[in-house]
Amino acid sequence: MRIISGEKKGLPLKAVPGNETRPTTDKVKESIFNMIGPYFEGGIGLDLFAGSGGLGIEALSRGFDRMIFVDRDMKAIQTVKENIRSAQFTDQSEVYRNEADRALKAIVKRELAFTGIFLDPPYKKQKLESMLLFIAEHKLLEAEGFIMCEHGSDIRLPEQIGPFRCIRAETYGMISVSIYKETDDREER
Repeated sequence: MRIISGEKKGLPLKAVPGNETRPTTDKVKESIFNMIGPYFEGGIGLDLFAGSGGLGIEALSRGFDRMIFVDRDMKAIQTVKENIRSAQFTDQSEVYRNEADRALKAIVKRELAFTGIFLDPPYKKQKLESMLLFIAEHKLLEAEGFIMCEHGSDIRLPEQIGPFRCIRAETYGMISVSIYKETDDREER
């Protein structure tokens, strides 16, 4: 596992020890960033099921200004912190150990809006639709922002979830990636 492109291209990243966490492969990570970027001029991101932090760190390497990393697993949090230190992104990062739902509620209180939100929950426990609705209700995504959902290829997410439309969906073996953006039909509602 490594940083694929940008400022820290080629830097190796540690995986979370054990088999509780499934890291996004380099091939899938590269495809994700080709769909959403590939590079950025600033912005703030949320890596909600951070695992090793690979997606958020990749976004920082490709130009995001700041990233908030959240995971409920202590081994994951320790790995994220190590990877952030190794990539020298400590000053641009916040790391929290929390459940995803509780983290989103805490973020609402901070009145933040994100350029990019990365959602890669455990495949068997994913609640992506309800999370997207929560994000919409609390306006946690900037107008031009994106939400990246990684999920099992056996799960079909709807074309439209609240104000968000799936603009791109790809499958890589057992993994699917769906990219959502807010639609421009706000006046119709």
